[in-house]
Amino acid sequence: MGKDSEPPVRAARSGRATAEQLADKQHEISVTEFFEKNKQILGFDSRAKSLLMGVKEAVDNSLDACEEAEILPDIVVKVTKVGEEEYTVSIEDNGPGIVHRAMPNVFGRLLYGSRFHAMRQSRGQQGIGISATVMYANVSTGKPAHIASRIEGEEEVAWEMDIAVDTKTNRPIVTNDRAFPWMDKAHGTLIEYTTKGRYVTGKQSIFEYLKETAIVNPHARIKFHDPDGKTWTFERATETMPPKAAEIKPHPAGMEIGDMMGYSAQSSQKTVKDFLKNDFCRMTDRLASEVCGKAGVDPKSRPQDLGREGSMKLISAIADTKIMAPPSDCLSPIGDVLIKKGLMHILDGMRPEYYATPVTRPAHAVNGNPFTVEAGIVYGGEIPSDGQVTIMRFANRVPLLYQQGADIITKAVSEFDWRRYGLEQRGGKGIPYGPAIVLVHVASTKVPFTSEGKEAIASLPEIEEEILAALRLVARNLKSHLNKMERKSKTHEKFDIVQKILPDLADKVSTQLGRPVPDLSRTITKIMNVVWIEPSKKRTEDKKGYTINYTVYNYTVRPHTFMLHMALPKDSITDSVTGSPMFDSVNDEGKTQWVVRDLEPSKSVQVSFVLEGDMADTFDPDDVYVSGINPVIVMGAEALPGDWGIKGMEITETEDVVPEDDSAEEEEKEELEEEEFEKEAKEDE
Repeated sequence: MGKDSEPPVRAARSGRATAEQLADKQHEISVTEFFEKNKQILGFDSRAKSLLMGVKEAVDNSLDACEEAEILPDIVVKVTKVGEEEYTVSIEDNGPGIVHRAMPNVFGRLLYGSRFHAMRQSRGQQGIGISATVMYANVSTGKPAHIASRIEGEEEVAWEMDIAVDTKTNRPIVTNDRAFPWMDKAHGTLIEYTTKGRYVTGKQSIFEYLKETAIVNPHARIKFHDPDGKTWTFERATETMPPKAAEIKPHPAGMEIGDMMGYSAQSSQKTVKDFLKNDFCRMTDRLASEVCGKAGVDPKSRPQDLGREGSMKLISAIADTKIMAPPSDCLSPIGDVLIKKGLMHILDGMRPEYYATPVTRPAHAVNGNPFTVEAGIVYGGEIPSDGQVTIMRFANRVPLLYQQGADIITKAVSEFDWRRYGLEQRGGKGIPYGPAIVLVHVASTKVPFTSEGKEAIASLPEIEEEILAALRLVARNLKSHLNKMERKSKTHEKFDIVQKILPDLADKVSTQLGRPVPDLSRTITKIMNVVWIEPSKKRTEDKKGYTINYTVYNYTVRPHTFMLHMALPKDSITDSVTGSPMFDSVNDEGKTQWVVRDLEPSKSVQVSFVLEGDMADTFDPDDVYVSGINPVIVMGAEALPGDWGIKGMEITETEDVVPEDDSAEEEEKEELEEEEFEKEAKEDE
């Protein structure tokens, strides 16, 4: 019995000794050491991707710094091959610069930054990107990064230093720290490092990243020197700076239990009511009382006493209470005009047929963080028509080039029914086929990325719903354009036939009968029975603007009086617009009205004006609407939309005969589609 009982005792002693040994080995892991051994989490998981990630992080920081200082960015990127899979990369900007004492921590310490706790939109938030680039360069080549920076001021000297990262302590190692005269630089920052990498071209290249960055940052000038000795310049398309994002408090909608418990535990407020009212945005005194009442929580109790149960009750009550959407000033959306400007400026070589009017959705909140979605579509021209459409994905004005399949944007584009809007989609799902580029931008105070590499946006239902709503609106614009072009093409064919055959026939008959050739204008008018609006857009001789011209023909049997409506870029409106005899009015949004009075049959009239300024080229003359006339007989313009917020001229005349070139079935189909579009638009609003 004694011998049989000894092994368990020895096993217990042995187990305790093992546990003690394991306890002695356990110690805190440096965040830098963790990321050094798990570089793929930060996006440094291949040579080609690592080279791109370094450039991306530096350019993102440069754009953020310039925008915070309200400086139009000038960024120079240079990549030089120095060895087998070894490159020297330099990024220089004209930003506000970095003070000397902050330089080591900014570039040599992970999770060190000023934006992590700020509830406002910015590209960099975690304080990892640029210091991780320095760490990877140091680990892969053993060489430190060289940093130079100068802040504004005549008496301020520039400072430069070499920085490496101590992965054991997450502290910078600084050498060669010295002041120097940077004579040709008033202010700005330069980072230069040598890293292992592989330079590639194509969809996931540095060139593509910089090109797409220029599209959604049209206020920036970016110059790129590639390893092959070529220089590419993406010129500034506008000098209009994006709106500066203001810092706000978290929004209560969509708050998670852990967040609510954390906020309540750290609150400096004395009561739950004051906590709701003062620590969150859009919570008034009335709403705070209403939420407390629905939750069954004493409004005078301490927020620190809420605990898990009280926090859950508050979250349920907030979900059951109608709270105003979060303020949009914490976000810096690109805006529909600047999206179009950026696309036109960079994609001009493809000569697209149409830029669907981009859409910026109202702000919403997910997990307490405000966000908005923007979308745009480019169609036709030299865009390849035999492959899948190109999806341009952006988050806080930053291109997302990797992990397309894991991104909520790709998922939303794939699930959207594009067949109803003129694009081919095999099986009704998946990325559509056709000559199109789809752009989607998600702007948020905290973009829910799938990883620290910031390559894909997580699948959250709230964001997906907003992406689908934005896609639906721009797809409707595209469908409307395609319908208009198809109808115009058919009428053009009919018009060409009538103008060619009838005069030839009349000439031959008159010759045989020995009679004069009759005037066929009234006959052609009766056959056509349309009011034709022909737009044109030409560069002015001084290259400072564009001359816009609308020729309006009356191919009906009686005179017409009606209005033309156009949304002009407000800053581009000149005296030639307001001084035109046919001009009627313009509102604060640049929406103009023009009156065509008593246009006689077989006659024409011209509406002509000049637009000047940065945004003049964004105006599409095909985007013209009419009121005061039956839109069915108008070719080249649509009926004035009800969501324009402008009351046009009411139809006072009897309706004209509908042209018979289209079948009744086709017209009925188009009417049903329009009704469905209008219904969807109201739901989106």
